[in-house]
Amino acid sequence: MSLLVVGLSHRSAPVSVLERASLAVETQAKLLQDTLAAEPATEAAVLATCNRIELYADVDKFHAGVAELSTLLAQHSGVGLEELTPYLYVHYEDRAVHHLFSVACGLDSMVVGEGQILGQIKDALARGQELHTAGRLLNDLFQQALRVGKRAHSETGIDRAGQSLVTFGLQQLAAGADPERWAAGKRALVIGAGSMSSLAAATLARTGVADIVVANRTRSRADRLVEILQQGDDTAVRARAVEMSAVGDELTRADIVVSCTGSTGLVLTADALADALGVTLDAAPERPAVTATPAPADVDQHAAWVENGSAASAAQAGQATALRRVTVPAQSTGPVRLALLDLAMPRDIDGAAHRIDGVRLVDIESLAEASADAPMAADVDRVRTIVSDEVAAFGAAQRAAHVAPTVVALRTMAAGVVAGEIARLDGRLPDLDEKQRAEITQTVRRVVDKLLHAPTVRVKQLASEPGGAGYADALRELFDLDPQTVAAVSRADLNDPNRGRS
Repeated sequence: MSLLVVGLSHRSAPVSVLERASLAVETQAKLLQDTLAAEPATEAAVLATCNRIELYADVDKFHAGVAELSTLLAQHSGVGLEELTPYLYVHYEDRAVHHLFSVACGLDSMVVGEGQILGQIKDALARGQELHTAGRLLNDLFQQALRVGKRAHSETGIDRAGQSLVTFGLQQLAAGADPERWAAGKRALVIGAGSMSSLAAATLARTGVADIVVANRTRSRADRLVEILQQGDDTAVRARAVEMSAVGDELTRADIVVSCTGSTGLVLTADALADALGVTLDAAPERPAVTATPAPADVDQHAAWVENGSAASAAQAGQATALRRVTVPAQSTGPVRLALLDLAMPRDIDGAAHRIDGVRLVDIESLAEASADAPMAADVDRVRTIVSDEVAAFGAAQRAAHVAPTVVALRTMAAGVVAGEIARLDGRLPDLDEKQRAEITQTVRRVVDKLLHAPTVRVKQLASEPGGAGYADALRELFDLDPQTVAAVSRADLNDPNRGRS
């Protein structure tokens, strides 16, 4: 196994960089195809959410893999490699597995413990399978990540440590008030009809808003979301769908707006919001905020960090974390007439909306700032233990699977030797009757099986331990096994239609 992940997230990069580096669905497909077309990757999958972009690959060369994956991310995101590199992180082999399992459990989420990431991992796997870029390793990895995430949520109270971005965002809009009491009777406008917007609409309905209007570029998807909302037994919300062209009119009647589209440009400008409220867009003072920004580094340094395996080695390689002071527009201080929740990446709502009297805007950047101070539940430690155990089990299973084709090839070769010797015996003793021949054949097979049993069982045990990958190579050398035969067994296992189903 040579699993490599190169990526950036809300933990490593400012929102402004994540926003520019976001990947549309069609861009993700092209990235996967180009990753396989370039050496040294043989498999690839991309996990792209509103606060992370990660490229996973099975590579045969570490340094070349880091350089290639970093370059491809830069090319397809449109952010130059020199600018992107300081924000990239690299994980390799077991550390890459640990990272994805942690992500699946919500430990690496902006809101710790949120479960929405499981659906996003499932989508990433489905995309890799559809495009035939996810092979044995990534299929096993992502399927196991989903199981680990579900285990964490079922066996611990990690759900109490956090919630979805939607719920957390509504809490921030309520500004300390009870969200249900704050939202009761309000009118909401949801822009977009994808998975995040659908979750937002359902959450708003359960929270107690009176009316929900859904606007989407594809009207049929908005109609479908409205139909689902009206079928809910636990809400009495009134819902209707409109064309995107009606958003301006709906803004004049809305109390809450949640937007999450795949648009590459602004959906709501500050001027449009000001017009809807009938106010003037004025300049406002700015408040200082401090964010951590990595100092420049290069791809070779990333490789050094991974190989040395510690934060100290990163510092020795020349990486330091510098604090830079940035300015974030201050929120208006008057009564809130319109509450805006922007969950899109890149953003849907103009950041200048902060300056409009009567508007409160919560976006990915402010959510990241707020969640940094959120308390973590004690169950997080239990989830970390689950992740560590599952990483060890996954590594052992992968190493054992690596030696399995060699064991099968060895037994196939032994069966061929037995068959050849029985055929020679038939030529020397043609007068043997069927019963005698069968007894001799069975005896020879038992001898061979007994001779092979102990070494094959032991080699599987040894291979499952750290550093055990070399035992398969030793077995091939000792018994002079044809590498093509071993490879054929591996391909047959990979093409098994029942393999990996859960």
